[in-house]
Amino acid sequence: MGRKVKGASALSLAVMAGIALFGFEGTRAHAEMGDYMPVDAIDNVAESVTTQRDDKSAAGGFVSQPVVQSIPETPEAESQNAVPMASNLGDYLSGLPTPSSLDQNLNCLAGAIYHESKGEPLDGQLAVARVIVARAASPQFPSSYCGVVYQRHQFSFVRGNSMPAINKASRAWQRAKKLAMIADQNGWQSVAEGALYFHADYVNPRWNRKMTRLAQIDNHIFYR
Repeated sequence: MGRKVKGASALSLAVMAGIALFGFEGTRAHAEMGDYMPVDAIDNVAESVTTQRDDKSAAGGFVSQPVVQSIPETPEAESQNAVPMASNLGDYLSGLPTPSSLDQNLNCLAGAIYHESKGEPLDGQLAVARVIVARAASPQFPSSYCGVVYQRHQFSFVRGNSMPAINKASRAWQRAKKLAMIADQNGWQSVAEGALYFHADYVNPRWNRKMTRLAQIDNHIFYR
């Protein structure tokens, strides 16, 4: 008798829990079976209630325990060759790999940097390169870097449609190759951006009177 009362009390608790979770209709089948249920059946009901409660929690219902969401790890850099941030052109340049070779067009650009401005500061060398890039993009000039560099009466180092030999083991040439790539890709803003002309500061050509002066970088003056 004591076992029956104890079982009934457990059943009452289980039925009440079922009503609280699923409503009256969900417990009608158990109620129609009578007040008495075997202890193992009561255990099964309690287990079912617990399981469905867990399912309900997983489906977005009330969760009694806090949910800890893991923070995804920081993704790797998009490119292993990405250049780190730099505060000046020298640092930016040092972070770039030196290309082992260049195509013909970039070779002409690097050669012009080397011959025309290797003794200038980096900003001045980049500005010279960006003049060549801007000319190639302008309908006023040839459409390739080689065409711009070898255009008659434009660059004093050009002799007979060719340029002097380059010391390709020198640091100046390695630097010129990097600067050619930066200029070609507009990888660093030039202080003389938009310039189409330049000359040394020790000459005063007549054509500069009709141009807009943009900047002077060491020995070169740049115009648009």
